[in-house]
Amino acid sequence: MSEQRHDELVIHSLDDDDSTALHSRTQVARRARLLILIVLVLLGAGAARTVISRISSERALEQGTTERAKVYVNVTAPIAGGQVRTLSLPATLQGNMQSPISARASGYLRRWYKDIGARVQKGELLAEIETPEIDQQLSQAIAARQQAAASLDIARSTSERWESLRKRDAVSQQEVDERRSTYAQAQANLAAADANVERLRQLEAFKRVVAPFSGVITRRNVDVGDLIDAGSSGGRALFQMAQSDPLRVYINVPQASANLVRVGQKVNVIQPELQGRTFEGEIARTAASIDTTTRTMQVEVTLPNRNGELLPGAYVQVLLPLAASKSLSVPMNALMIRGDGIRVATVSPEGRVHLQPVHVGRNYGESIEVLEGLSGNEHLVLNPSDSLAEGDQVVVATPDAARAKRAEASK
Repeated sequence: MSEQRHDELVIHSLDDDDSTALHSRTQVARRARLLILIVLVLLGAGAARTVISRISSERALEQGTTERAKVYVNVTAPIAGGQVRTLSLPATLQGNMQSPISARASGYLRRWYKDIGARVQKGELLAEIETPEIDQQLSQAIAARQQAAASLDIARSTSERWESLRKRDAVSQQEVDERRSTYAQAQANLAAADANVERLRQLEAFKRVVAPFSGVITRRNVDVGDLIDAGSSGGRALFQMAQSDPLRVYINVPQASANLVRVGQKVNVIQPELQGRTFEGEIARTAASIDTTTRTMQVEVTLPNRNGELLPGAYVQVLLPLAASKSLSVPMNALMIRGDGIRVATVSPEGRVHLQPVHVGRNYGESIEVLEGLSGNEHLVLNPSDSLAEGDQVVVATPDAARAKRAEASK
């Protein structure tokens, strides 16, 4: 087309400057479109990231909520055969034989030979008593015996003469019988006089106070010149004696443990003042009955004391090991005490809780005996919460889960 034709159509041709400007505008537009595209891509990527993050957070929240909704429990099993336990009981040491030594004869103390702490043998002289009244009574009894013996001689001779006269019919039978009776009375009087003399001689022998058994003098209550009254009821004891080897220990075992005590069973005795020392004794006998007042059974323990380290009258603690019963036992923190009785929470293999009623027996401290309600194969929940109910779904906690739960609780 010619320039004339262009002019006629009012279409002017572009010069070089206009062409350059047009090219610049085209590049700017292209760049703007590219920038807008990049911005849109970035906005889309951010939106996608936000959506993905929200979905992930929702899943984590849902998973955490589900995890927190699970109830984790620690379980244990009943212990078969009960539990061997040691019963500690207070007691006082006593001599195997101990007795107050009282006077059998009244008088004044002439002399004593043994003081407190003295070890004496059986039959050894402890003291002498002056008994003037008994001496006089003995002299009088001997004189009375001599009189009775003289009367007996006269009665015998008289009876013999009357017997001979009766043979010649010089006297009656009545008179002979009377003489025989007189002779018999004289014999009885002499026997009574002999018995009285023997009694006073034996009583006079009690002027010598001797040890009834081998032991140690633990108390002396009299001194030279003291007035001594015969007998233990009206007068005071002269001495107190005890046999310190072996010793006796009496303990009162509660009724709940009385059936577990056996004769010959070994026990340990501890005296607080002798730190680190334990003395072994043996149950010698039991009362085999329960005291209705204290509901305890008295048990006697024999305790050797060859070196004399233990003293009669000392306070001690007797450690009595009790044999395990044949029943089951469970920890104390497995019990649930509610209004409808004592129960334990058992967990089935499916994780379901069952509240099982139980009948308990002896309390061992950290555990308790179960008499009825368990077979021994159950899994028992430890420290069950008050909200735990029948049929609840629980998860048995493993050691790792338990540590994670503790760590989460500590945050």
